[in-house]
Amino acid sequence: MLVDVPGLTLGHTSLGDTGVTVVVGPRHGMTAGVDVRGGGPGTRETDLLAPHNTVDRVHGIVLAGGSAFGLAAADGVMGELERAGYGFPVLGEGVPGPRVPIVPGAVIFDLLVGDPGHRPTAEDGAAATRAALAGTDVEGMRASGSVGAGTAATAGVLRGGYGQASIRVGEYVVAAGVVANPVGEVIDPVTGRFHGDPTLPPVDPGRLRGLARPESSLNTTIGVVATDAPVTSAQATRLAMVGHDGIARAVRPAHSPLDGDTLFAVSTHPEAGGVDIPTLAELCRAAAEAVAAAIVDAVVHAAPGHDLGTYRELLADTH
Repeated sequence: MLVDVPGLTLGHTSLGDTGVTVVVGPRHGMTAGVDVRGGGPGTRETDLLAPHNTVDRVHGIVLAGGSAFGLAAADGVMGELERAGYGFPVLGEGVPGPRVPIVPGAVIFDLLVGDPGHRPTAEDGAAATRAALAGTDVEGMRASGSVGAGTAATAGVLRGGYGQASIRVGEYVVAAGVVANPVGEVIDPVTGRFHGDPTLPPVDPGRLRGLARPESSLNTTIGVVATDAPVTSAQATRLAMVGHDGIARAVRPAHSPLDGDTLFAVSTHPEAGGVDIPTLAELCRAAAEAVAAAIVDAVVHAAPGHDLGTYRELLADTH
């Protein structure tokens, strides 16, 4: 499961200088919404998630490196889900016929970290999907840092990554899985503390400011907010919208013209009858908090490599 949300499984393909992360929902699909805030997004199948459109459930979400080339990974995700019997029944539920898995996705720009010609392929997406469908790699599901789509992510002057966090809201859970790859900084250059969690040990601001900025200024933070609450598609869209507040809390600046910030929101509940407004407000609050915490989690657990500085290395030098 994706950090404690029942019905969700997670699979990573880590390729050294790029990668793919796939979130797979229950066979009945997931209610979904999306919100795109960045000025340079790379996305797939986002229009169909508008609450007024026909398809109201998705079967997986793909996050990938490789810039627009990485969208090819979704082809492999669709193929694996089709083989596993997931998908929209073209002729109606219970009627034999083709199924079309609905797989929205988003990508980050990581082409200048490692080999710029190495991009995720359909087979890489398929491999991540097989790992998710197997549902046995508990450590992989809980892995953070330089894994999956976050393998070559950068966060300002530091190495970014994939992170996740969850928050309980009454009987429900709200979780976030985020690929932190922003142009902006995640650590305050004056205090050395995380914008998203100033309670963590600080690094030396001078050493932070002395790090060379990665060559590219084209970046993106993408992710999935997930819950088991029975939200409608419109309410899922609101979760995605408020989830972006978590990016703004954890990254300065956020949603720049050079970012492609995109958040999906999904619910694994079999019904989409909706929740009342007070409950939705609490779910939204948790979404923003979980996104901010997931970004911090990604950077805290980033591994050394590619001549990029990491939080843990700076922390070791400071303390």
